[in-house]
Amino acid sequence: MQHITFNPQGVCSMKIDFDIDENKALHNVKFTGGCNGNLKAIGRLVEGKDAAEIADILRGNQCGPRGTSCADQFSKAIDQALA
Repeated sequence: MQHITFNPQGVCSMKIDFDIDENKALHNVKFTGGCNGNLKAIGRLVEGKDAAEIADILRGNQCGPRGTSCADQFSKAIDQALA
């Protein structure tokens, strides 16, 4: 299992930690900072799911005028981890 720590840009969360297993499934997703309840929900919803599929779903999600969101930043973290 590979552990990833990602520092998002332009959003309220300060750090995203997660694991990707040998089958490219996501585990133990934790956001530091940001909208606590919503980000915990993302972690629960993506547990055990295919990382590339989740990145495709979350990519481009925006939070207000920021042009990005914690979910979009998570997609960037996944993309980097899978590259």
